[in-house]
Amino acid sequence: MRKIVPLMTLTAFAALVAFVALPPRSLAQQPSQEEPRAADAEPAPFNPQMSALMSMLIQPRHAKLGLAGKAENWALAGYAFKELKQGVAVISRAVPRWKGLPVPDLFDAALSPSFAVLDFAIKAGEPHQFAQAYERLTQGCNNCHSTMEHPFVVIRAPDGNGPFPNQEFKPAAR
Repeated sequence: MRKIVPLMTLTAFAALVAFVALPPRSLAQQPSQEEPRAADAEPAPFNPQMSALMSMLIQPRHAKLGLAGKAENWALAGYAFKELKQGVAVISRAVPRWKGLPVPDLFDAALSPSFAVLDFAIKAGEPHQFAQAYERLTQGCNNCHSTMEHPFVVIRAPDGNGPFPNQEFKPAAR
């Protein structure tokens, strides 16, 4: 029994030393001063996929162009047409080749034939010419999708206000 008491005392003393040597729990959970915080890290380069760019830049502008033309809001149609062409230019620079093919050339072949007529129809305020040119533009999109092995991505003229219930497409009263 005499040997057990000193052994228990020694064990208790060792546990006390180990407990005192540990840092307080709140300090142990804090990151060290040398670790960079995620908020201070350099941002990653923006490098979206082709489908994301098409969904962000082309599809909504195509829809807005169609809705503005249908409402005969030529000022808004002109703006949407300019934005659509700028979106095409942005994607052409961001993704110059896709599946080994030159993206600017694909866009040119699919869209350019309708661009001149659309521009004229918008400036002249010609709803019939606009509708025909817009249909050719839409068909050009779908032809490009088929060429790029995505025939299941089918674009159509929007009906109603489409995905933009918070935007008015009718021309403002003067």
